[in-house]
Amino acid sequence: MFKHVRFALLAVILPLAGFITLGQLATTYTADKAHSEVGFKVRHLGISNVRGEFSDYDANVSMDGEDLSTLQAEATIKTTSINTGNERRDNHLRSDDFFNAEQFPAMTFKSKAVRNISGSTFELVGDLTIRDVTKEVVFEAEYLGAGKMMETAKVGFEAETVINRFDFNLKWDNLTEAGGFVVGEEVTIELALELDAVK
Repeated sequence: MFKHVRFALLAVILPLAGFITLGQLATTYTADKAHSEVGFKVRHLGISNVRGEFSDYDANVSMDGEDLSTLQAEATIKTTSINTGNERRDNHLRSDDFFNAEQFPAMTFKSKAVRNISGSTFELVGDLTIRDVTKEVVFEAEYLGAGKMMETAKVGFEAETVINRFDFNLKWDNLTEAGGFVVGEEVTIELALELDAVK
């Protein structure tokens, strides 16, 4: 009888022990802003790309070891921190024609799936919210590897996605004499992240 009880307990405990062990492997990382960039590019007059970045943001990733299937990511980006190297243009981008940074001071991203993993490349699916509008986006991403500096574990990623700014009410749409948009409809978001393990 006791032998059967022991086997029954083991049948319950062993799967739980495996679950607990896996959960303990997850490491959380936060962006090292000195070695990271949250950038974008958009067509201007249909003939060139204007590039910019956001300097104030928080980005966090958690992952079990180097198992990309377990990756989870989220970020909060302050819209007031936009910088394209031109103060007049930046102020316009902070206005209601674009981000309305006063009413919508942050945009957010939260992942919800990892798919199509091929070696170090994968697709990161998640919800992007700008001006209180949430849309699903897919980042084409690459895991650049892991390292350590002064006892701090680090990981690196690059990722890119293209959004239609009109989908998020970034609505300014003046036309050129040729009939095209002064500012392009599509915006490419480019991420280059080096992240430190949270101790």
